[in-house]
Amino acid sequence: MYSPSPIAAFSIYPRIRALLVCFLFVSLSNGIAAQRRTRVLQNPTSGDPVSKILLLQIVRAEDERRWDNDLRHLFSARNSNVRARAALAAGRIGNEGAVPDLITLLQKDDESEVRAMAAFALGEIESSLAADALVAVVRDNQNGLVRARAVEALGKIAAALPKEQEPRQQELATVILEALTFEARRRSAPDSLTILLGLTATLRAKSTKAGPIVAEFLHYSDARIRADAANTLARLKLNAGNEQLRKLVATDADSIVRANASRVFGATENKAAVGALLDQALKDKDSRVRVSAIRALAPLKTTQAVKQLLSAYAIDNRRRDLNAGELLEVASAFGRIYQGTADAEVSKWLLDLRRIVGATAPEVEIALVRLSGMNYLLHLGKEGSAKRAGQKTLLTDWRAASALAQALAEIATLPESGENKSIKTQAIEILAGMLDYRNSGLVINTLVAVHSEYAVPDVLRAYAAFKPTDLDDVLRTHLKESDVIVRGTAADLLGELPPDERNTQALISALPLALADRQLNDAALSILDALGKQKSAHANDAIKTALDSRDYLIRRKAVAVLKANGAGDFSSRIGTLQTRNTLVDYTRALARSGKKFNAVVTTSRGAFTIALLPDEAPLTVDNFIQLARRGYFGGITIHRVVPNFVIQDGDPRGDGNGGPGYQIRCEINEIPYNRGAVGMALSGKDTGGSQWFVTHSPQPHLDGGYTVFGNVVSGMEIVDRLVRGDVIRSITITESLPRTLTRRR
Repeated sequence: MYSPSPIAAFSIYPRIRALLVCFLFVSLSNGIAAQRRTRVLQNPTSGDPVSKILLLQIVRAEDERRWDNDLRHLFSARNSNVRARAALAAGRIGNEGAVPDLITLLQKDDESEVRAMAAFALGEIESSLAADALVAVVRDNQNGLVRARAVEALGKIAAALPKEQEPRQQELATVILEALTFEARRRSAPDSLTILLGLTATLRAKSTKAGPIVAEFLHYSDARIRADAANTLARLKLNAGNEQLRKLVATDADSIVRANASRVFGATENKAAVGALLDQALKDKDSRVRVSAIRALAPLKTTQAVKQLLSAYAIDNRRRDLNAGELLEVASAFGRIYQGTADAEVSKWLLDLRRIVGATAPEVEIALVRLSGMNYLLHLGKEGSAKRAGQKTLLTDWRAASALAQALAEIATLPESGENKSIKTQAIEILAGMLDYRNSGLVINTLVAVHSEYAVPDVLRAYAAFKPTDLDDVLRTHLKESDVIVRGTAADLLGELPPDERNTQALISALPLALADRQLNDAALSILDALGKQKSAHANDAIKTALDSRDYLIRRKAVAVLKANGAGDFSSRIGTLQTRNTLVDYTRALARSGKKFNAVVTTSRGAFTIALLPDEAPLTVDNFIQLARRGYFGGITIHRVVPNFVIQDGDPRGDGNGGPGYQIRCEINEIPYNRGAVGMALSGKDTGGSQWFVTHSPQPHLDGGYTVFGNVVSGMEIVDRLVRGDVIRSITITESLPRTLTRRR
């Protein structure tokens, strides 16, 4: 029988020809696909935006802290934006099980943006399992974006390593320095992002040999690089580049460069820089530079600066325009420079300042104690005698009680001597009275009993600083208080004491009440930490009861403590997070994507406007908007202001420990903490709620650690003027069309 050849079949049989073409095409496609799967993860064919359905799936997995096959499957999506967004989600979730899949993306994906996001995500997980893959990327010296994010990730991993792995930490620090050295010496244009992220990574890795190479970047034309190089030197207290730093302090056109260069001299206690620092403290037009110079003068303890500062910051009716925050920095500096001198002129200045800012500023109270603990107690006794009229005085302003407690804690640091022994005894008696004004009998003519529990944590910490013989009893008593923060503080302090069976039993007894707390989990987390330090089977058994908590953070803490104690790996008990969000919440949050939402913050000093970032942090923005629209922030006091760092608000308690009664998840993103960045305050991962902050200046060490969910776009001068105690009147949310869609007028 005649059997035509395949070529003949093409010409004779059209149907056979078509079938063969299909067969060959499918075979070829499968072969190419199989070959490509061995080379890369997928073939990116689309860069379209992530669909709403997939974005909902991803955001929900993030919110539930759930890493599973559904999310892993998205790593193989044809759309590169989907792969990148899924990688970011894996980093936010933080499950170490995602590391192998992220490494595959890092090594094999066709798109550099996806590989860069995989590197960023590996840094967020902070697992040492990713270190070798990241090192290989850094040493490859190829794609700038991917390499920059790999350097950043190595810094985060190095920072998370335990103390016993310090040699490994220094190995990673060396790799980071290699990358910086390459950028500094390369003939072609250096990669700015790699330099900036490398400087921060060096800071995180705590490199002991970083000084010379970091100092090279003080000469760069880019002001941000010069500023970040100085920031790294200051935070690591590295004595390098002094000649260039003196030039920067005196002549640099950028105020942040001048401020950060000043900080280096204070951190390294460079007395040769006193003249330059004093000049900046007295003459610079930018308050951030003046504040940094004043802080830098404090550790140098040179009295030649004090007389001129006293004159420049004279407190009288003609100088009421001085910024209170700046004055408090001067007070702190005076306390350190004139410590133990009892200088009459400085003491008078501090007392004059107290009359302006009140007795609620711990900076002033601490400075007065540092000048003379004896004089401080004598003055306190006279005030008590004048006020008490034979009865114990009740401090109804808890902020004044807190400031007093922090000042008395300074007395505990005095060296042992005959006079100091008497002073310490009096301080202990005052603190005992503050903790129990109903039963304590004081031997000096003052009474400073605390009316509000908000001051008690500071009083407990001050009392513990003296190591009194009854400390255990006092702390065990306060484990039974109603206030969550008081119980948490007592547990923290018990955890700092040597293991003791009575303390163990008290902590075990306090745990069920803490686990039942509905709004704040601070006490439960602190008790678990303290129980872990008891190092006993009895304590570990109690910790295991927290594995059944409905609170994800409590379960996670229990697992971490048990693992650290060698009591077993209960990671499977962490499970997913029982989120308060519903489909309606996710839909509402994601519907803001691509739209402009502003928050107009009206304060007692004026208003400023925040441009919110719903694409970068949808659930954080949604939480902020929901709180603002129900008037949550109205009337809340700004409880924290650190000049040239941040202002912080959103705490209804006002002591830095309050919140809305729930926690939200971190939505870490690649937005940097530049001047005016708005972030979510935390006491640990996923502990955000209602407290937020605004940065006065770039803070690169915050990048990738706190959720950025907005930027101040107008009124930054108002933010600069805010001081502790100012009030948020209201926050109003406005929506407008994107700029490309706004009508021309």
